This record gives sequence, C-alpha cells and structure tokens, in this order.
Amino acid sequence: MSTEAMTNWRSIFGHDEPYDEQIDGIETAIDTADSGGYTVIEGACGTGKTMIALTAGIDRVRDPNSPYERVFVLTSVKQQLRQFETDLERINEHLPDEWDPVSGLTLVGKSDVCPYNREGAGGITDENVYDRCETLRERTRGLSGEGGSTTAATLTSQARSHQVGLADSGFPTGSSGNEGGGVSERDDHQPHSPRATHTRGRFLETAGETSPYSRSIPAYDDGGPAGSEVEFCPFYAQYLEDLPDEGSEGDALEAVPFDVTSTGLLTTEDLVSHSVRHGTCPHSVMGAVLSHVEVVIGNYYHAFDPLTTAAFTGALLDESTFLVCDEAHMLEPRVRDLVSDGVTETTLRDGETELSRVLQPVRFAQDGRETQGGSKTADADLVRGELQETDVSIEELERTLEFIQDLRGELDRRIRAHLERTHPGWQSDLTALDDAEIPLRDPTEPTPDAISTWATERGYSDAIWVRAEAVGAVVERILNEAEDEEKTRALPAIGRLLGAWYRRDHTTNFREIELERTWDEMEPADSWRRAYTARMTVHNCVPSDAIGSRLAAFGGGILMSATLEPMDAFTEVTGLEYLASEEDRPVVERRYGLHFPAENRESFAVSLPKFTYGNRGSPGEETETRRLYADALESVAGLPGNVLVGMPSYGEAEWAADVLEERLEGEKPVLLDTSSSDGETQSLKDEFFAGEGKVLVTSLRGTLTEGVDYSGDRLTAAAICGVPIVNTASPRTKAVRRAYDDAFGDGFRYALTVPAVRKARQAIGRVIRGPEDVGVRLLLDERYARESWDSVRDLLPNSDAFQPVSPDMLEYGLERFRRRCEISDSV
Repeated sequence: MSTEAMTNWRSIFGHDEPYDEQIDGIETAIDTADSGGYTVIEGACGTGKTMIALTAGIDRVRDPNSPYERVFVLTSVKQQLRQFETDLERINEHLPDEWDPVSGLTLVGKSDVCPYNREGAGGITDENVYDRCETLRERTRGLSGEGGSTTAATLTSQARSHQVGLADSGFPTGSSGNEGGGVSERDDHQPHSPRATHTRGRFLETAGETSPYSRSIPAYDDGGPAGSEVEFCPFYAQYLEDLPDEGSEGDALEAVPFDVTSTGLLTTEDLVSHSVRHGTCPHSVMGAVLSHVEVVIGNYYHAFDPLTTAAFTGALLDESTFLVCDEAHMLEPRVRDLVSDGVTETTLRDGETELSRVLQPVRFAQDGRETQGGSKTADADLVRGELQETDVSIEELERTLEFIQDLRGELDRRIRAHLERTHPGWQSDLTALDDAEIPLRDPTEPTPDAISTWATERGYSDAIWVRAEAVGAVVERILNEAEDEEKTRALPAIGRLLGAWYRRDHTTNFREIELERTWDEMEPADSWRRAYTARMTVHNCVPSDAIGSRLAAFGGGILMSATLEPMDAFTEVTGLEYLASEEDRPVVERRYGLHFPAENRESFAVSLPKFTYGNRGSPGEETETRRLYADALESVAGLPGNVLVGMPSYGEAEWAADVLEERLEGEKPVLLDTSSSDGETQSLKDEFFAGEGKVLVTSLRGTLTEGVDYSGDRLTAAAICGVPIVNTASPRTKAVRRAYDDAFGDGFRYALTVPAVRKARQAIGRVIRGPEDVGVRLLLDERYARESWDSVRDLLPNSDAFQPVSPDMLEYGLERFRRRCEISDSV
C-alpha cells in the first residue's frame, strides 16, 4: 500500500489515534476491496468496528482512482444504525478544513417522512400511508402529466395560494380560478368526502418547519359537477415541478432543494425539514439523493428483500458500492426470512373476492344483466379493455378463481384434520390451542409436497401456477382503475407465492401450513379461524445462494460482528466461500479479541447438567436439574447491581423469574421480559436501568440480549442457561437441518448449534462494554465447560477465558470476584 493511501485514511479516521486493531482492519479492508473482495471481521466490543468500516469505505470512495462511488451500510439493529450515524458525524468533525463533509443518508419508510402521516393530518395514518401515498401520487401524475387537465406548477401554486387565503381569513377560501379549475380542501376527518369544508385554517408543520400547505389534502376542481374534484399531493406536485422535464424522472437530483454535497449526514429530521421548507416530497427527495450520497445507511431489507430492491434501492446494487454488513451473524437467518414467501388464508379469501369482482360484470354483460349500481357495459368494457392490453384471458381469470376456491377448501380440510388428530374435541375450547405447523411433506425427505400433488390430481396444470403472477398484476390494475385508487391488492402476493411454490425445488425449500395463534371474535365460535391465522408458506432453508449472489453484485466490502466464529461455517453459509473459490474474489478473515483490562471481568463455564428438556422436564416439574440451576441463578442474582438472566425460551424465562422471586424474597426486584411490543420492551429496559440493582430475566430469542447498550454500571453480570438451540421437533427445523446436511455435511452443527452459541455469546457480551466496566459472564451448562460428543466449547473463541467450574465452586468464584473488584451495593 502506498504512503499516500495510508495518509488519506488517517485524515478520514474520526479519532486522534487508532487502535492497532483498527489500523490492521482498515488497511486490510482497503487492500481487499481493491481486489474486489470482502474482509470478514470478528471484533469484540471496543474494537471500533464501525469506525474501521466507515474509514475504509470512505477512503475508497474519496480516492479518485477507485471504482467505488458509495458506502452502503446494512445493520439489523437500530442501536447500531445510530452508532454508524454518530461515527459518520465524528468523521466529518475531524476532516481537514479544506475537505467537503462526507455526505450520508439514513433510509427510512414512507411513514417516517410523509408530512401528513407524521402529524396525523389529511386522514393519513400508519395503517394506510403506503396505499394513500401511491393513490395521491398516481392522481397527481394523472392531473399534471401527458393528457392531464393541468400542470404540477398550477397544482402547487393553487395549493399555496389557498393556504395563504386560509391564513389571512381564518376560513376556507374559494377557488382561485386558474385555467378554469381550482383547489379545494378536504377535512382531515373526511378525506374522501367531496367538497368537504376544512375546519383548520393553518399550515401543516413538521420537523420544526412550516410547510406552505394546509393540514388537509387538497383537491383539484376543474369546474365539473360536485364530487368530481380529484385529490392530489401538493408535496409530490412540487417534486414533479422541480424535475427537469415535468412528469419525467430525468436527473432527479435537480429536484432536490439543497446541496447534497454540503449537508454531511442527512438524518430523517433533516430530510423532512429541508424538503418541507421547500414544499416538496421528502420520500421522493430521499430516492433522488440515494445514489448520489457517499454513505447510505439502511437495513437488510434494502439489499436482500426482492420487493424493496426492485422498487427503491436497486441503483445501489452494483460494483460501484462498497458494502458494510454489520451484525453479520444475523445475515443468514434474516435473509432466510426475506427470501421465503407465504400468504395467509385471509389473503386467499381476499384474492377470491377480487377475482369475483372483476369477473362479475363480464358475466352479467354476457347474461344481459346490469351490474349493481351501474350500466351493464361500463365495467365489462373496462375489464375487456385491460385484458386486451395483456396476454391474460377471461378463461384464465375463471380458472384461477376456481383454483383459489379449491385451494382454500383443501387448506381448511387439512387444518381440521390436523386439529382432530392433535386436539380431539378442539372446538369445545379454542383457547387451549397453540401455534402449530402442518408439514406438507416429510421434513427429513425432500419429496414433492402434498398441495402440489393434490393440485395435479385435481387436474390443475402447471400453467395455473406459472400464470398466477400475470393474473394478479392485471386484476390489481383493473380494480385500481375502476376505483381510481392505488391500493395494495391481495392477488399479486398470491401470484408471487404460487409462482415460487411451483418454481422452487424440494431439497432446499420446505412447504407447510403455519397456524399462528390469534383471536377474531367475528369468526364463528366453532371455527378454527377464530383462534388461528393460517399461512401457506414456502421456506428457503438454505439462503447461501441468495446471500452469495447478492454479495457478488457489490464491488467488495466488510462483513463484521462480535460473534462470527467459527469462520469456516460463516463463509460457507453466506456464500463467501463460493466467491473465493469460484470467482477468485479474496475473502480475508480478521479476529480481534476483547482488549479491556482482564482484571475487570470474570468468566465461568459452570458444569451443570445439560439444560435440555430431557433433563429438566417441563417448568412445572421439580427435577434435580432445575434445582441445580435455581441454586446457581440465586447465587448470581445475589451479586450487587443489575443481573441479566438469559433463558432458551420465554416459557423457561417465566420459570426462572418465578424461582428467583421466591428465593430472593423481595431482596432484589425481579423483572420478566415477555414477547411484547417495542414500547413495552423499552419501558421494561428503562425500569431495569433506573434505581437500585435488579434481575432481568428474558429469552435469548428476544430483543434484550442483542444490540442493547448495558455500558457503565447498567449490568454487573449475565448468566446464560443452556445452549439455546431452537425446537428440534419443529418440522421446519427438521427440514432446515436436512437441507444443511445435503449442502454442508453437518446440518445439526451448521443450522442449529453454531447459531445457538452465537446467541449465547451475544448475550454475555452485554456485560463488558468499555474499559471501566466490571462484571461476571457465566455460561451455565456442562456443554460449555467440558469436551464431549455434544460439547460446544470448541465454538467459544478463546475458550480458555471461560474457567470451567463445578456448581459447588461457583459461589466461591463469585465471592472471589466481589473481593477483587470491590463491588459494593452502590454499583
């Protein structure tokens, strides 16, 4: 590496002096990226991984001889997203005075940036913001585009002048009479009511800025009869007006009302503030600047979700992008979910209704009858006209409707049969039902699924599956045209699922019916639909191809986490090994351990009996294994300060909380985390951090053991009970294990054991977050402590750091640590 390159990255680095690990990490990442490769970093807390990644990536982007144009950061944890924002701001603060700031953008959804939704105005809410946005955009384009009755400039001008009239008079003004048309306002609480007078004469304000428009959605009136006004979005109209050629996307950056190169990090509030001040659409502006900023910060959806990449972030997915994948230990499970597919039985029912609504006017016209509330030919003509523009026929619509009706009947039959088999008399007590899976093949044998076989036996050809996507698209277009509203319809999702169901193999994919426990009082008292939401799903068991092919699209970059070991398993399941061996792209590994003072921490692997169901029994049983774990947890909970207890499931967390409540007898509060909303989890976390020491018991499948900052005196100890392997009796788990057997040779290790140990390591990693932190890390299960056929000790990097101790020596070890670190009750 040249001296010039080394000097450049040091000018970008956001601190006075880098750690040795950071120097090595940055220079390795730069060299590897220059060769089109990836650097894979396992770095303990305190390594400064975010600064390594940003510095290396920005150095490549700022180098005029480099092919990289931007850094694309992906992270699955909100706290880590904020860390990237903070580090980027720190980099800008430390740049040489003569340098432009590094431009950056954090990607968010429409609900976060829509001015109306943010302020609860215009009848737009979190529930309808996406559909309402698309409808208003489509209508705005229709009014101002080719063949429209007005222009974008007229729409925004009249929306602004109408608001001025409101501000001056305090009550609604009339039409401004431009080109024979004008703008009226619709009341916030009656967004679809024609000519509704609007009761608030004030500007829409958000993100600390006042927009030039009213809180109500404006409607364009071309002088037609009452009810003919067309709603539009003035923010989007302004964006269209600012484009070089009205109504075209052109060079969209010209529609951005501020200089991207001088803003530095564009936070969500900044984006909304700058856009609203100018009266333009924040979401459109975000899309316009997306490929022009130097750092884009998003989540896994933005790179791996097929719908998101097709609609929004596709421009980033090429060799000019330096990829940073943070929390990369979550890459495999998150992408597995994103590239799997499914629809609920309710969605199938809605799709059936949509097809019926399209076919009904055609049937009525053929019979010489009128459709309800309209002429006998208008709707039928619309359907026939739309079909003429496609290769979809009326007969295909009829056959698809018949198939969906039969499919719903088959799903109902299978669900009832399952319940009769597993819960005889289930209709007498629906509340006793739990979540369930109905496999459609033996999960250990890759054979065709039962639904595919059923369809063939019923005489449904391959075409019904293959053509479903085309049918869904045309039905959506017909209904949106008929209702003059852009809505998300059910049939396109059904079409995507049926297409995937047909195309995907039976070795790496698994098809099943999922029954999720819900409750719907509107369903009959003896119907399974009252207790369940049923979902027809095809799971991608081995997402390595999907991950690897997407990683191959980028120029290179960094994948990093505190818990990636064993590296060979990680590179195999993410497709990196294929990139290295088949595409000759380098994959370089780096490992950086915990470098905080060793005397500030103690780490124990306690040789308790394996915390498996066979040993512990159900939570209600008083087994010897449970007694030993209860003793150990009581000892750990007695430490001063906050203690985190991680259990394999929420059910086991409830057991541990009950035991500690009983044994501690009120000496220390015990908090129990349950599967709950984000708000409830945040409240529980705030309660845990406030005041005197407490015990927080949670599931290792929850959100409190990863991505949460427990630095300082927030946490004294973390105890992990058992190896949190997912339920091995689950049909889906069996299918994943079999698929991993075929792909990698040892399905149990790759699919179950390695992810479980990473979960445990993430949880104990909450204790020591800085050089001044002191605490105890405990892994309670003999599989962490001893070498045996099912030992996981070899999956612990630097396993010698975790001192094996017997249960009777644990209290001695804890007491020794108390004395050595002089932990007091005031911690």
